[in-house]
Amino acid sequence: MDWGLSMSGDAFVETKDLGKRFGDFVALHPLNVSVNAGEFFGVFGPNGAGKSTFIKLLTGQLTPSIGTANVLNINVARNPQKVKANVGIVPESESPPSYLTSAEYLDFVCRIRGVKDIDAKVDHWLEWFGIEDKRETLCKDLSKGQRQKVMLAGAFIHEPRLLFLDEPFVNLDPIYQRKCRELLMDHIAQGGTIFLCSHILEVAERMCTRVAVIDQGRVLAAGTLDELRSEPSEDLEDIFIRLVGASVEEIESRDPVSEEE
Repeated sequence: MDWGLSMSGDAFVETKDLGKRFGDFVALHPLNVSVNAGEFFGVFGPNGAGKSTFIKLLTGQLTPSIGTANVLNINVARNPQKVKANVGIVPESESPPSYLTSAEYLDFVCRIRGVKDIDAKVDHWLEWFGIEDKRETLCKDLSKGQRQKVMLAGAFIHEPRLLFLDEPFVNLDPIYQRKCRELLMDHIAQGGTIFLCSHILEVAERMCTRVAVIDQGRVLAAGTLDELRSEPSEDLEDIFIRLVGASVEEIESRDPVSEEE
């Protein structure tokens, strides 16, 4: 399946027949994608749709069962560490190390990424996220929202051009959801690129250049919102329900003997 619809500029993310199996379970069916510089690309789907598997393949956290992925012209499977060194990543559920304080974790991130003016950068992001009073608090003692803020700060602190964000707004209160949306839009305005996975449809309508709807490890459709609408009055929720509902009906109607995997 090809859902590139690429725009002008160099591809920051490009896959060819990328897929992943866990034993007999197909987590992600082979797909092709091209995301170019300056895009805010969003992948949306219900829980268990394959979104997190997709982002883990692109960031070297998983090895593909089939196909290839290139990020910033780097073959991810061959050099995952180089990819990780050059992008910002917010994983779905991973937390900062429990035995480090907030400040120690951000200091550690800066050192492994070769960031200059470490103290100033750490102070800036702790203050930006409103957790400067938690700088000496062990991460295990932070609330879920505070740990999410630390993870976001760790992804932004080295100012990468490309961000991979898996459910970045989870556990954030409405004030910081809005602040982070504004931060991400500033990143795009300054020439950055974002690859986001989420199930929050409002994000796509407000922010994304293009979106893909994914379910059961398959991309159901992709493009701009205008391209995905079957009629002018449809919003993304209508599109999502239509596509995912049709996907469920199609899967349930298959003959299991003839199902091809």
